[in-house]
Amino acid sequence: MAQPDATEDLPETDEEWRERLTDEEYRILREAGTEPKFSGEYVDTAEDGTYVCAGCGTELFDSETKFKSSTGWPSFWDPADDDNVETRPDTSHGMRRTEVVCATCGGHLGHVFDDGPDPTGKRYCINSAALDFDPQE
Repeated sequence: MAQPDATEDLPETDEEWRERLTDEEYRILREAGTEPKFSGEYVDTAEDGTYVCAGCGTELFDSETKFKSSTGWPSFWDPADDDNVETRPDTSHGMRRTEVVCATCGGHLGHVFDDGPDPTGKRYCINSAALDFDPQE
């Protein structure tokens, strides 16, 4: 789907979100779903560019911080801008994790773990369906 600019008005209702997003994007972003390992479009993407929220277009991650984690999801060691992502405790499925959400639209992106590379030691494990990729020109 063509992605909106983060400055546009965000959907206010569930129905408006369903109209804006594909079924898979909706399941991930609005229902905190997870795509199967190694199934996402951006798992192996190595191009230079920026990853933005599929729900609102907010810049989330830069390709310079993407790394091969071999976990099955795109992984980044730092957000493009700390103000563009938020984290919160997630105790669903009998686990203790830290959920990562888009600060603009509140869409579920994935989770962050403390087993990433230097310099942050973080692994932002993000669903491809929560992202769109803007290649560097």
